[in-house]
Amino acid sequence: MNSDSSPAPPIHPPPPQNPKAKHGDFFTHLETYLAKRDGVDKLLKISRYASKIILASSSVQGNQALYLRLKSFESSVGVSRKAFRLGKFVQDLNALRSAHSDSKQDWVLYIIAYGGESLYYFVEQFVWLAKAGLIDKKYSRNLQKISAWAEFIGYYGSISLKLKDLRNISDEEERLKSSIEFATTTGSVCQEYEAKLSKLREKKLMKNLSLIQDLADGFMALDDILDGKGPLSSPLSLSLAGLLSAIIGIHKVWVSC
Repeated sequence: MNSDSSPAPPIHPPPPQNPKAKHGDFFTHLETYLAKRDGVDKLLKISRYASKIILASSSVQGNQALYLRLKSFESSVGVSRKAFRLGKFVQDLNALRSAHSDSKQDWVLYIIAYGGESLYYFVEQFVWLAKAGLIDKKYSRNLQKISAWAEFIGYYGSISLKLKDLRNISDEEERLKSSIEFATTTGSVCQEYEAKLSKLREKKLMKNLSLIQDLADGFMALDDILDGKGPLSSPLSLSLAGLLSAIIGIHKVWVSC
């Protein structure tokens, strides 16, 4: 038989690659991140507070044109964030509905945390309408005051719940450590305990980051209540708190994707 007429060798598909090694996976993850309301909101937040930090510095004080452009950008991003949160209060209402606990104290904290944040997001819709010009701006100040109080109360409940969760995590961590020590002394295999301990530490880290984020946001809400007259109410300190909160928020949403 003529070699030219022999069948071609079969073409085998390339071996599967590790998904993490594909360059497209980062963009798939990014697409998932950007599809989330909170993901885009945190990007807007970091843009806003980065602009505030620049505005608070002396580097742009002498350049009036640049200062006005940054000020306009920061203000526009702030209004955009309020518009982007339209209907977000439903998320906290559903979280409150799905909350469960046998403790009355926990229920009180759930109502304070989710109820306060839900009221905050609900009122923020009207703040946005006032800033957009649909509602008379004379109501804007009172709406912002109600919004700030609701936000602060919500963060009080959220921080209290997270502190309680951290205490429970620490207790569970100690129990796992004791189990690992006991398994080691008896020659038993303790890989399962170590895996649980590793996941528990990751959970504890995320909970601590979330607590720091709530403290930073609560600090800014308190400043809104005090009309910028608090002891630490400098533009730079508030902007740094906002930027810290935004960075933690981006990390949390990214990890959850």
